[in-house]
Amino acid sequence: MTFKTIKSICFSCFALLLIFYPSKIDALSPDWVAVPKSQYGEQLWDKNSVQKNQDGSIRVFSKFIPKSTTDITQDILYTMDVNCSENSFRDVAVGAKEFNEFKNQDSEWKDPNGDKLILGVIDQVCTFGN
Repeated sequence: MTFKTIKSICFSCFALLLIFYPSKIDALSPDWVAVPKSQYGEQLWDKNSVQKNQDGSIRVFSKFIPKSTTDITQDILYTMDVNCSENSFRDVAVGAKEFNEFKNQDSEWKDPNGDKLILGVIDQVCTFGN
């Protein structure tokens, strides 16, 4: 084989690699919105993650930041669905390092039961999403 042939093969392989190995595209940066804090910490939701589900509920990413953080108690990331007409929610997935680390297999609709942080998320997301 000549140097020209090897060069041509290498160039072709490189071109194919560029074509078939797409570069990573980052999604929109989060636009965190805080709800009023509680004695336990604060809750934020991401405006850029809001999407309507087929059943009319709204899916959103949220983040709970405990008042005091340690190795055990750290930020918790939630993917949650909000049912505006029923004023209820369900946690679809949770994570500590990234969203959707652990899928919730039996995610049932829940009443916020007076939780000010969840009520704040429901109120703000429903106002924003409708």
